Amino acid sequence: MTRTVEKKVKGFRTRDGAGVSLVRVLGNGTVKDFDPILMLDSFDSLNPADYTAGFPMHPHRGIETISYVVAGKMAHRDSLGSEDAISDGEVQWMTAGSGIMHEEMIPAAPRLLGVQLWLNLPAADKMMPPAYHSIRRESIPQVELEGGSLRVLAGEYRDTAGFQGRHLPLDYYDVYVKPGAAVTVETKPGRTVMAFTLLGDAVISGEAVSEKTAVKLSDGESVEIKSAGGELHVLIMSSRALNEPVAWGGPIVMNTQLDLSRAFSELRNGTFLRDDMSYDK
Repeated sequence: MTRTVEKKVKGFRTRDGAGVSLVRVLGNGTVKDFDPILMLDSFDSLNPADYTAGFPMHPHRGIETISYVVAGKMAHRDSLGSEDAISDGEVQWMTAGSGIMHEEMIPAAPRLLGVQLWLNLPAADKMMPPAYHSIRRESIPQVELEGGSLRVLAGEYRDTAGFQGRHLPLDYYDVYVKPGAAVTVETKPGRTVMAFTLLGDAVISGEAVSEKTAVKLSDGESVEIKSAGGELHVLIMSSRALNEPVAWGGPIVMNTQLDLSRAFSELRNGTFLRDDMSYDK
């Protein structure tokens, strides 16, 4: 059964961090429909002044942040002591877990193109130890499709496996479609699946979808993606819905207002970063 488009969300331009211009696509108002994907920001600029201010040191708890840089560069530093940079075609995967401080700085490049998504952590894993991992170009497999190709940024496609997350399952694909061509992408039934038109306009399961738009797809075993004329890059993200309460305050996502308030209290009193992972509910 082919998945169909249930909901479309067009991104809007805003600023975040120290003044980075970006397109915010998913956020507080889309949590239920796109569960467990909380936020999706898209970066696309030829002007370094839009983004070189970056995202100075800030906290996270209760989520995983996954950044995919199609073109450009992103440098990461965190309270674990990790210092790393990714560039064209690479991914950084950070598990905030019980709490982390990190920064993402973006050097000037001919073009910055990419996305960051926030993947919610299950209640049982909210206070897991934080971690950081980069996914290099050479470890991202590519599958050839009739009409295009598919890079397995994470998870698996058919019998081709990429990086595997430790908490929620996530199949994350960058699907390239040749101008005027079409591809069929297989998906696992029962999963929450969304598509995002990163570059170019598409026809997804018969419905026109403009660039920088997220679509929630119905259940099914595949999705049909067609170029509306030019080159097309569509990101496909597939995971398992949590169906858990969400208490969201800025960079912190918990399950109750009590836990959210506790997190901000710990930020104020200097106990946010934990050596002891015990957590008294």
